[in-house]
Amino acid sequence: MKTYILRFTFFLLLSLQLPLVWAQQTLHITGKVFNADSYEPIPYATVTVLGGDKNLKTTTNANGEYTMNIPNSAKAIRVSSIGFSAEEYPLNQDPQQNIRVMLFPSNSIEEIVVTAPRRLKYSNKNNPAVELIRKVVEHRDENRLTGQKLAEFDQYEKISLGLSNLDAKFKNKKIFKKYQFLFQEDDSTNSGNNFLLPAYMEEKFSKVYYRKDPNAKKQYILAERKAEFDPKFVDNDGLSKYFNRLYDEVEIYDNNIHILTNQFLSPIANSAPTFYRYYITDTIKTSQPYLVELSFFPRNKADLLFKGKLYITLDGQYAVQRAEMTVNDDINLNFVRDLAIELAFKKNDDQKYYLSKSSLGIDFSITDKGKGIKGKRVVLIDKYQNGIERPDSIYQVPDKYVVNQELVKPKTEEEETLWANMRLEPLQTSEKIIYENIDSLQQMPSFRTFMDISTLIFSGYKQAGPLEIGPVNTFYSYNPVEGFRLRVGGRTTDRLSKRFYMEGYGAYGFEDQKWKYFLSGTYSLNNKSIYKFPQHYVRISASYDTKIPGQNLEFIQEDNVLLSFKRGENKSYLYNEVYRLDYKVEFSNNFSVNAGLATWKQNPAGVLAFRLPQLNGAFKQLNEMKNTEFNIGFRYAPNEEYFQGKLYRTPIVNQYPILSFNYAAGIKDLFGGESAYHNFTAGVFKRLYLSQLGYADINVDGTYILGDNLSFPVLNIHRANQTYAYQLQSYNLMNFMEFISDKHASLNVQYYMNGFLFNKIPLLKKLKLREVFSFKGVYGSLRASNNPSLNNNIYAWQVNNEGQQTSYTFGNKPYMEASAGVANIFKILRVDVVKRLNYLDHPDAPAWGVRARVKFDF
Repeated sequence: MKTYILRFTFFLLLSLQLPLVWAQQTLHITGKVFNADSYEPIPYATVTVLGGDKNLKTTTNANGEYTMNIPNSAKAIRVSSIGFSAEEYPLNQDPQQNIRVMLFPSNSIEEIVVTAPRRLKYSNKNNPAVELIRKVVEHRDENRLTGQKLAEFDQYEKISLGLSNLDAKFKNKKIFKKYQFLFQEDDSTNSGNNFLLPAYMEEKFSKVYYRKDPNAKKQYILAERKAEFDPKFVDNDGLSKYFNRLYDEVEIYDNNIHILTNQFLSPIANSAPTFYRYYITDTIKTSQPYLVELSFFPRNKADLLFKGKLYITLDGQYAVQRAEMTVNDDINLNFVRDLAIELAFKKNDDQKYYLSKSSLGIDFSITDKGKGIKGKRVVLIDKYQNGIERPDSIYQVPDKYVVNQELVKPKTEEEETLWANMRLEPLQTSEKIIYENIDSLQQMPSFRTFMDISTLIFSGYKQAGPLEIGPVNTFYSYNPVEGFRLRVGGRTTDRLSKRFYMEGYGAYGFEDQKWKYFLSGTYSLNNKSIYKFPQHYVRISASYDTKIPGQNLEFIQEDNVLLSFKRGENKSYLYNEVYRLDYKVEFSNNFSVNAGLATWKQNPAGVLAFRLPQLNGAFKQLNEMKNTEFNIGFRYAPNEEYFQGKLYRTPIVNQYPILSFNYAAGIKDLFGGESAYHNFTAGVFKRLYLSQLGYADINVDGTYILGDNLSFPVLNIHRANQTYAYQLQSYNLMNFMEFISDKHASLNVQYYMNGFLFNKIPLLKKLKLREVFSFKGVYGSLRASNNPSLNNNIYAWQVNNEGQQTSYTFGNKPYMEASAGVANIFKILRVDVVKRLNYLDHPDAPAWGVRARVKFDF
């Protein structure tokens, strides 16, 4: 009897334990299979278990649903259906799992040739993925920094660049025999035969304070470090600003993201569903909160859009916890082989999401497989806090305020240790050695020779100890008054003196057989180079040279050899003998003041003449005109940055307006001055970003001159261009000295569409061409006392060799010209067809013209 009782008890316990053991050894999988394009369920799709029993499979029902009990040794499931690409989804050890599957339509499956079902058109309507992205947009402000009242955090950032995609053959060339220490293996590739040549490194550690009302964001830079080159070759500060603009901070919650001087539409912008396709591709329940993996793709592969994945929280905040973004291979973007963005967000103790890490990597190259430049910017944020009140003084410093100048370039082991502790992640192997390598590199004579030659080619100046000789592109030129013209010049550098600078040139014209010259001496009042921001100097100068009245050149010398070729009559010149005293000061907020006193004597040359009408109808020819002028000007350019070249500052244009105001007074009888007047000039420049429609540069300016009996040399001679180069600030089909006024208003619009239209046309899309349009208009007039047609006491209108009048003021309509062009030809060239819209009855007035301009752009 005892035996039966024991057997019964054993089998009872066994029967109770078997379900528990079975439950621990099996996974219960449920889910639903959808068409990724239409979001409709896919019936009778096959679900196959991988990693366990290979024969274990099932099919979805008519509603696309499936249920399976499978061994916990299974690693993944594979879902397939005719007409769709198969997908694999990994499994975890959770006993209950729900897996939503998205299959993308395909035209063929393996070796079975079938006619695929008609691909349903993608639609935003009733699309859960679009509804989800709209929820993200709806909660955008509460999940970003600008949605907080007060916030502060530590921020570490670094930028590194180097030559990329270098093979062993290139590395082992004889020319690099002394430079082998610079090459590093590229850890991002698995080939083992790919090398980097690290060339630049920059780090910052900051404390950032944000306040919503009144709005302010201040970055206190506690430590900053750069790999710097010899400043006689490179503007290190400008280089840093340029790299920081190329690798701008990525703010995914903004409607538009600035990268490479372009605007990319954010995948969570208000208008994003118009330009992107969205798909829910996974639901992640292994993290808290649960996440939805949202994949997105550009509707047009050539537009400035991203593709990638967003991981959205399902905690009611609909925040982005992680983002992975890149660009399509067919995007209308120059010189970019690869672009990768990674963003990570965390929650702080107040349950507010904040950006904890941002990484932007770009690989530049002229060709897809050639050598290039690879760079990366990483921003890490720590100790994020909300709601801490700070004194107003915290928010009254510049936006980027350098606190500790001593840590710009560490000199001791203690400072190196301090840097190591400040870094929120350690440097990579290729980054650690950049500082030391750049210092070693600059001690090598062969490298300094290379930099010397490069400076000559790109800036036009040849280093000669404390002197620079150049610019070389002005050594030879031609114009119809001087004939062949030879010029040589140079200037001193801060190697001679950091306070005093001299500059000058001498030139000789073989036709007029006259010497010309320029000589200046500049004294720096802030013990900094006069070519660096902020400038603060006083300058005295003397010059004697030719000039075309009304010609305004942009970033180029007037006697540049490339400007020797001009259309139409080109013989209206002045000889100018000028003596000037100038003062200039720039402030850290980009407000500047300049003032000066000048006296000059002008002599007519070529067909230009100072003709004073006589009572008998004849003209009295005058040989010279003298004037003395005082001027003061103000300019405000918020957050302006630029690269300082040897001759010009190349601005890095931003979205802020640039305001300018100038006043000039003619002082009669001072140093022989003949005219008394007051000249007021004001202007506004603004770049208007239009997201996917490109951007527009808008210039508005005006002048008002008070004074009577004023001749044309002291009036407003409107900027004309008779060269074949397209000039942005001049009227490209206006003749020199054609329009003169004592008051005017003008509008100049340059509209760059960045390929928005051409991207929709297959052939043009492949060529990556871009559209550009412009409109220029100016209207003004002359008071009767300053109009040669109404006043015989001032110089008469100019005439050409045939006696035809060639100078005018405006009638009852403005001068206007418009152009349509194609940019990005061979990635560097812009060609415009320009149409002059009125005043076509003037002598030699062209109705049409074709103009070209070199423009490097991404």
